[in-house]
Amino acid sequence: MAEFTIHSIESAPEAGKPLLEASFKANGRVPGLHGTMAAAPPLMAAYSFAHQQFLATSMTDEEKTVVWQTINVEQNCHYCVPAHTGIAKMMKVDDAITEALRNETPLPTAKLEALRSFTLAMVRDRGFVSDAETQAFLDAGFSEVNILEIILGAAQKLMSNYTNHFAKTPIDEVFQKFAWEKKSAE
Repeated sequence: MAEFTIHSIESAPEAGKPLLEASFKANGRVPGLHGTMAAAPPLMAAYSFAHQQFLATSMTDEEKTVVWQTINVEQNCHYCVPAHTGIAKMMKVDDAITEALRNETPLPTAKLEALRSFTLAMVRDRGFVSDAETQAFLDAGFSEVNILEIILGAAQKLMSNYTNHFAKTPIDEVFQKFAWEKKSAE
């Protein structure tokens, strides 16, 4: 089994140090995911850039949370679900949305449910979403631009979810109260 190091600013490779310094400045700490990614500075840089770009999309904070958490839950990311629960709270996203995403129960609006359904189809079908599913997404009030934005969010989540799967990144103390386990299929 591989054992991954969670780097501090001091222990990171030279190219990773400025990335962790920026992370510390933005978060007041170095999140475990960032410390792990810092071992491969190009991954950390790509992830950070993708994150900033996804934040700059036309989606609302609620919609961004739906994309992130839908993917986190689908990919069973023990680290990202709690982290994005805390991030959603910071973004002032309604707890009902967060809980529905975490528990895979219906979302409070048809539009958000359409976003979750489309995001799931995109992830499960690796981008080969049917015309009918795409049309249902568009009919719910979304656009072709939103499809491209979801692709960006999925790319970001692939980097973080897969890193956490391999590294078994411990949940940051600040997010431990939001610990999560995927419900088993019944």
